[in-house]
Amino acid sequence: MSFRVLGLDLAPFIPLYGLSDAELSARGVRRVIADASPGYPDRIEVRDLAIGETALLLNYTHQPADTAYRASHAIFVREGALEALDVVDTIPPAIAARPISLRAFDAAGEMVNGELCDGARLAPLIEAWLAREAVAYLHAHYARRGCYAARIERA
Repeated sequence: MSFRVLGLDLAPFIPLYGLSDAELSARGVRRVIADASPGYPDRIEVRDLAIGETALLLNYTHQPADTAYRASHAIFVREGALEALDVVDTIPPAIAARPISLRAFDAAGEMVNGELCDGARLAPLIEAWLAREAVAYLHAHYARRGCYAARIERA
């Protein structure tokens, strides 16, 4: 089963690029400078920021379904990111390098499965879950902090 890993749509974040720290703070957003790599995984490009790159830290609703599984959490987006990741049958290095909580959802947004997995070993699990008719899409979360990483769909 072929799969696609998708970064977040950048459109909601572009209006934040270049705002002052005070303007960001008024929106519940904080600008941070990456001081380690890895350590600041961007959710648009789905890559770790290099030391010195700027990220916006904000709360993001990654599971908007009107179910008990509706969820939001803190994420980083690289300030200035202009192209969302969209790759087929490839696990991005930022995901492959970390433990991942993989979550399977049905078309109504109900969770139907979840598993903790080494990111480098995700592909077989992704393929097996997407082969199930009941699974509509997957979410990968960075397991240590529970942050949303990327959406995974059938290719």
